[in-house]
This record gives sequence, C-alpha cells and structure tokens, in this order.
Amino acid sequence: MILPNGGVGVGSDHVERLVRSYRRLTGNELLPGPENSGSLAERLFLSPIVVLSHGTETDPVLNYGNQAALHLWEMDWETFTRTPSRYTAEEMERTQREQLLKKVQEQGYADDYTGIRISRSGRRFYIKKATVWNITDEDGRYTGQAACFTEFEYC
Repeated sequence: MILPNGGVGVGSDHVERLVRSYRRLTGNELLPGPENSGSLAERLFLSPIVVLSHGTETDPVLNYGNQAALHLWEMDWETFTRTPSRYTAEEMERTQREQLLKKVQEQGYADDYTGIRISRSGRRFYIKKATVWNITDEDGRYTGQAACFTEFEYC
C-alpha cells in the first residue's frame, strides 16, 4: 500500500505531532503495540483506529485522515484533505460540533464524545467514545485539532 505523500510531509511530521500531542494531553498512547512494525506514519495510516485532523484556518480544512477515516467518510486522500471539517457533520449537528471544538480548544482535549456524522455519499453514522484533542508543534504552538475513535454504527 502506498501512503499519501509517500509517508512524508503530512505523513511524517504531522503524524508525530498527532501522536505526541495525544500522549501529552491524555497520558495514553494513540498507537499501542510494538513500535518496530513500520514507520509511525505507516502504522497510523493503516491503524484500525479512525484518526483525522484539521488545521487552523478560519474554516478549518481536514489535513489528515488515515485509511479507516477515508473509508468511513467515503473519500480519497485528495478529496478528504480539501474538505472543510465542518462538512463531516450534517448541518443540524454542526452547532454541537462547534461547542465541542471550543471546549477542546480551551481544555486541551475531551474524551467520550458521541455524535452523528455523515459520509460523502450521505450515509449517516453515530460515533461513540471519540477523543478530540489539540495538536501542538514542538514549541507548544497550536496547529489544529484531531479526533480518534474505534466505535461507530450506521444510522
């Protein structure tokens, strides 16, 4: 399997920020298990845990989705990484989503989030026990937000 961007750029620096920020804020590992089974970018991209993130734009755009996220939202890498993150939720769910993102920005992370999301084709799904966290760079500067979850069901 070929990773987006060959596993470099977004696939490596950004992945390191995702993993490091998650560990620092939650005290847990995003990717439990042996570290010798491939690069961090490859392990995260192929993980069964759904992981996605967006940047800091006024209308934040998705900038990462692993294979599980791309499959769930029914998008390829190019489409996914050009999509404003608000479009991951139906219009009626966006107020709740915005409240969550503001809470995360203030507190660093939130866990046990549940909510309804929608794929590119309009298929609705209910995510359960998601963790949403702030991403920071090596100097502690805010660079976006990410989410991960393993549990969901189609509505």
